Amino acid sequence: MTETLELAEGYRPGRTLPLRVEAVRQLLRRRTLVAFAVVLGLPVIVWAAFAIGGTPRGRNSGPTMMDVATASGVNFSLAVLFVSSGFLLTIPVALFFGDTIASEANWSSLRYLLAAPVPRARLLASKALVSLVFSAAAVLALPAVALGVGTLAYGWGDLELTTAGALPPGTATGRLAIAALYVFVGQLAVAGFALWLSTLTDAPLGAVGGAVGVAILSNILDAITALGSLRDVLPTHWQYAWIDALQPRLEWSGMLKGTSVSLSFAVVFVALAFRGFRGKDIVS
Repeated sequence: MTETLELAEGYRPGRTLPLRVEAVRQLLRRRTLVAFAVVLGLPVIVWAAFAIGGTPRGRNSGPTMMDVATASGVNFSLAVLFVSSGFLLTIPVALFFGDTIASEANWSSLRYLLAAPVPRARLLASKALVSLVFSAAAVLALPAVALGVGTLAYGWGDLELTTAGALPPGTATGRLAIAALYVFVGQLAVAGFALWLSTLTDAPLGAVGGAVGVAILSNILDAITALGSLRDVLPTHWQYAWIDALQPRLEWSGMLKGTSVSLSFAVVFVALAFRGFRGKDIVS
């Protein structure tokens, strides 16, 4: 008994697997670099499409967000956020969370991390927090880069609204920040589900694909109007509620409902992940 205590002397569970170590490990992985390259390259691709295709033209049904995309840098950034928030931004979030534990199990390195010894809750919390930071960076970097690209291409000016009127650049930038933050919060349901799947399998592609598949299924169900009010509890039903921020008078009701739904799903799946991982038999 005395020998065991001496061997354990100096051991601090809270100091195992420092966040900076895990962050560097994840940052240097190829999938991280590819994910950020795709997200940061999208604004340039959209700008090139406009440069080749010319200025968008309004439709008979009235102007859309894409029709006013070249009006200013803020308009361009919001247009890029609009085309990417429905699906593209789901992929890096699902990738960072779904790959985090499953990849370690796939490489047979998970048991060595736990033998360090890193407490299971500490291991999962560290990986989840790093995934959260990387996901936030990917989602928030997209409109920021798009704002820079759009400002260089179309100038710094008012936000031309699709309904009527315009917002001054300062107010418009604040609305853009609100929209970007809401898009990130809306992805937390996918993040929680991907983390839970990651603790259940040693196939990273299965966890990532499963999370993306659930997002697609949610979009399909949301398109079935026969479901009525049942669609309100789908994680993707409120994904475009941030458009309410692009009104002369800011509306919060839709974004508050979407936030509550997304956070509820996230809390449930993260709790399931910690509960399952705590008693999981690590054999590889």
